[in-house]
Amino acid sequence: MSKFEIIGPNKLSGEIKVSGAKNAALKAIAATILTDQEVILKNIPDIEDVRVMFKILESLGAKVVQKNKHEYTVHAEKITKAELNPHLVSKLRASIMFLAPLLTRVKEIKFPFPGGDIIGKRPIDFYLKGLEQFGAKIEHEQDYYHIKLQAKKLKGTKFVFPFISHTVTESLIMAAVLAEGKTTLVNTACEPEIVNLADFLNSMGAKIKGAGTPFIEIEGVDKLTGGIFHTIPDRLETGTFAILSALTGGGVKITNCNPEHLEVFWKMLKKTGVEFDLGKNFVYIKKSKSNNLKSCELRTHEYPGFATDLQAPFAILLTQAKGLSLIHETIYEGRLFYTDSLNKMGANIIMCDPHRVIVQGPTKLYGANIESPDIRAGMALVIAALIADGKSVIDNIYQIDRGYEDIEKRLKALGANIKRI
Repeated sequence: MSKFEIIGPNKLSGEIKVSGAKNAALKAIAATILTDQEVILKNIPDIEDVRVMFKILESLGAKVVQKNKHEYTVHAEKITKAELNPHLVSKLRASIMFLAPLLTRVKEIKFPFPGGDIIGKRPIDFYLKGLEQFGAKIEHEQDYYHIKLQAKKLKGTKFVFPFISHTVTESLIMAAVLAEGKTTLVNTACEPEIVNLADFLNSMGAKIKGAGTPFIEIEGVDKLTGGIFHTIPDRLETGTFAILSALTGGGVKITNCNPEHLEVFWKMLKKTGVEFDLGKNFVYIKKSKSNNLKSCELRTHEYPGFATDLQAPFAILLTQAKGLSLIHETIYEGRLFYTDSLNKMGANIIMCDPHRVIVQGPTKLYGANIESPDIRAGMALVIAALIADGKSVIDNIYQIDRGYEDIEKRLKALGANIKRI
């Protein structure tokens, strides 16, 4: 198994380009099943999760052609299987996004519980309840779920989300576009990736209104044509690189990004004392000293609030800020357990409960042997290792590869002392 060996501290400078958004690309790959015509997918990140999603798509009978590193054509004219491959599904939670499109196409499917990282093993009842309201019958058979349509087509419905869910919003949008009649979704997620998906489906003939707001209306259509999907820049990668730049001396320009997707993040970053310039499609993190950083209270929230996926990298910043900082993770329970690894490196973090920690800073970090628990916490540990004294070895970097393209090569280009072993 591959590991990262990092020798710090590192002073980074230069320019780094943001990849296409993982959380947009994965949903677009699943959505290609909704049409029997050719679809072109552009600016797709070259990461492990994408490769697994394409393997699942091919296993169902779709034809996938990679035109270059970041562009694919998909032709799902023939879907020959109605059962998702358990080995592939176990690798990532986003595999559940195939349910609605596949059910629309073949009327009856079997699938195992989806996998993913530690925080990925979350209940899937929202997805199932949503499909039930569209007219599906669901049975649980040992390790499998068996879903059948009770009519020729899914039926439009009104679904009210008890609490906001990004991926379930996207799943039910895909269920609704070819359903019979009108669908109303209430209390929906508002992420830019949802707008990206809706724009793509509308370009293929769907009738979706309200994407990016808490209320979405969808008028079902009979057929979708082919289309072209342009993946938006990854806002989570943008934020991660901004924190990395601030902690390693600054002087880094982050390109191919959309700063407007991170309004609350920039407010919080400025609150800690980091200086930066925002452009239309770039961010420049100015040269700074980490000992000038100020503590703050951080509270994650659904978009447009502070993204939960940027909470772990921001925690590294707060270990170098003067004073006490409170991190309140409101989205996922258990997403703060990576702080044990930071304490092993010299951080002073006290866990109050599964949703809150107190960070005392600034503290000097030292190299250590640590393990990546999930995509975002894994990348946060890379940042910690880059500012720590001495050698760090990070194990289980498969989790990092799932979300960040060629990360060690891109960091080396900025001057990082990192290698894959």
